[in-house]
Amino acid sequence: MVEVLKNYINGEWVESRGTKTLDVVNPATLEVLAKVPLSTKEDVDEAVKAAKEAFWEWRSTPPLTRARYLFELRNLLEAHFEEISEIVVKEHGKVLDEARGEVRRAIENVEVAAGIPSLMMGYNSEDVAPGIDEICIRQPLGVCCILAPYNFPAMVPLWFLPYAVACGNTVVVKPSSQVPLTMKRIMELIDEVGFPPGVVNLVNGSRDVSNALLENRDVKAVSFVGSTPVALHVYKKAAETGKRAQCQGGAKNYLVIMPDADLKGTIPALITSACGCTGQRCLAGSIFVAVGEIYEPLKKALVEAASKIKVGYGLDEGVQMGPLSFKEQYEKVLYYINKGVEEGAKLLLDGRNIKVLKYPNGYFIGPTIFDEVTPDMTIAKEEIFGPVMGIMRANSLDEAIELINKLPYGNASSIFTKNGKWAREFTYRVEAGNIGINLGIAAPVAFFPFSGWKDSFFGDLHAQGMDCIEFFTQKKVVITRWF
Repeated sequence: MVEVLKNYINGEWVESRGTKTLDVVNPATLEVLAKVPLSTKEDVDEAVKAAKEAFWEWRSTPPLTRARYLFELRNLLEAHFEEISEIVVKEHGKVLDEARGEVRRAIENVEVAAGIPSLMMGYNSEDVAPGIDEICIRQPLGVCCILAPYNFPAMVPLWFLPYAVACGNTVVVKPSSQVPLTMKRIMELIDEVGFPPGVVNLVNGSRDVSNALLENRDVKAVSFVGSTPVALHVYKKAAETGKRAQCQGGAKNYLVIMPDADLKGTIPALITSACGCTGQRCLAGSIFVAVGEIYEPLKKALVEAASKIKVGYGLDEGVQMGPLSFKEQYEKVLYYINKGVEEGAKLLLDGRNIKVLKYPNGYFIGPTIFDEVTPDMTIAKEEIFGPVMGIMRANSLDEAIELINKLPYGNASSIFTKNGKWAREFTYRVEAGNIGINLGIAAPVAFFPFSGWKDSFFGDLHAQGMDCIEFFTQKKVVITRWF
């Protein structure tokens, strides 16, 4: 019998009022792992009510005490590291080492948030006028919600949750309905830690749950990661009800390879960037801009390396790339490959007909490389979210930067070079929030913000680090005079 998942509300696992469910499917084997309920507005309201009622006592708990809950959570996540990593592989499809990397990043955010006694400190000034002092203190907001994507089921919720509760807020998490099992297991560990009832809640479901959270005026802030159209929808809905919002959107990341680039180090970085997590991450390299005479050797080396990638089930030995996470995404990537061919790009490596003998029905697409890509092509402009690479040519660094800055997105971009002047110029002029120098994946560590510009982000304060502390607190200024 397949398990029907429950919600976690007010410290208890409870059945959803919803009567409809979706299958949670292993994208390699197509095994149904569980059924996720499509929860109702009443389920959402119950969770928000529990979080609101728990807020004042939790907000009044000293930051040092709140941090101790996070220390315990960190220890439990470490103890169950391999178990959680395997759950990520089964429901998402990424390979085991990628899942381990994701869980490691999740734990690092818990570790950073545990520093809340100093991170949340305010500031003061004596004698702003004769006999008058002024201080600025940080206070929590109240109930916050997290709308998580499917591509990083462990990491992304913990970009936000540890900081929110460390600052004294209470939380309602809505995991992606495609990958709810990872967050279910993490929530079981949160329950084991013993957070007071109502401090952390989980409601399963789809867009109806998200909209119910956005429309509930008792929710004071929303953290979202997903596609740009949905990020913009969340941002607008949040504004209508006076919520703070940090909405990470989509991306189209161009990586520039200069004539002096060390191809021995560059090629593995490019392959990992484009094919890691089967291309399903907002930092994935999508278009490789070859500047000058590097074009021919880059193209040859790229095809050779990508052709050797072993595709299969992420728990099998030696597999380097797994399937797309679900059928709709698989079909979307196929659409973009067909579109590239239709619009005249030259297909150097075709991943559409790859066969994985043990799992003939899995959502597998192999590494795919297009040459002669031009800026007007669909595959050069739109986010594909799959292991599809395009090669473009540029005559100079100026031309490459112009290509990048014309994009509506501004999530990440990288340059490969030995020339410090070129690297500095790239950093200085490129309109993107995360910049890599000789790195295929410009992923900030937990104590730096996960930045993003233009249509890749809506809001003011990003995920992770001090941006999250700023986001989950509001400043109160106190001016005092004693007679």
